[in-house]
Amino acid sequence: MQILGLIVARGGSKGIPGKNIKPLAGKPLIAHTIEAAKASGVFTRIVLSTDDEAIAAVGREYGAEVPFMRPAELAQDATPTLPVLVHAVTWLRDEQGFMPDAVVLLQPTAPLRQPFHITESVELLTSTGADTVVSVNEVPGHYNPHWQFNVGADRRMSIFTGEAMKDIVKRRQELPTTYSRDGAIYAFRTSLLLGPEPTLYGADVRAYVIDQAYDVNIDSLQDFEEAERRLASGLKT
Repeated sequence: MQILGLIVARGGSKGIPGKNIKPLAGKPLIAHTIEAAKASGVFTRIVLSTDDEAIAAVGREYGAEVPFMRPAELAQDATPTLPVLVHAVTWLRDEQGFMPDAVVLLQPTAPLRQPFHITESVELLTSTGADTVVSVNEVPGHYNPHWQFNVGADRRMSIFTGEAMKDIVKRRQELPTTYSRDGAIYAFRTSLLLGPEPTLYGADVRAYVIDQAYDVNIDSLQDFEEAERRLASGLKT
């Protein structure tokens, strides 16, 4: 299979100016994702989609291709990721004749993602014949939907999952295990992007579970500090 590693990183971050190239553990944030992608050994090409020349320069320095600059209309605060992916794949197809069998979306805001996570996710996609593989991690008990509540305007409580209050799960050990997306890896068949209704999710979606130790998504300076702490403590690579 030909597999495209696609990294998306726009400039103009409001919460943390210059976030994607802000130093983390001695190197730009985006460098952690590029290096993990290269070390995974699964990609035919690793391409960076950005609208920012400074991000593009850092991307090239660490080994990503930047064959195009993302159009400004696809780099706004409210721009969703999906049209950015469609643009990248169609540009590579139309301008360079490159059409991978699968795409792996790697967001720079998940810098603790390791090469083996990427390799194992792609192996899951190829070995099962799935349409999509999404990285997830286990939801802590106090965030489990069986312990979450709707509260009405009259402050009447109901369990989020619909059970009667008298039937609420009593002990954490009895809670069913639930998972949430962690944003580190989305691997999917390229054809899903090119239909009349582009999507990342096919009919067969599999979960790749990542340990919570690697779950830091950079949205704030506190997240940077937590990522620094975990990297300094040493993570399995």
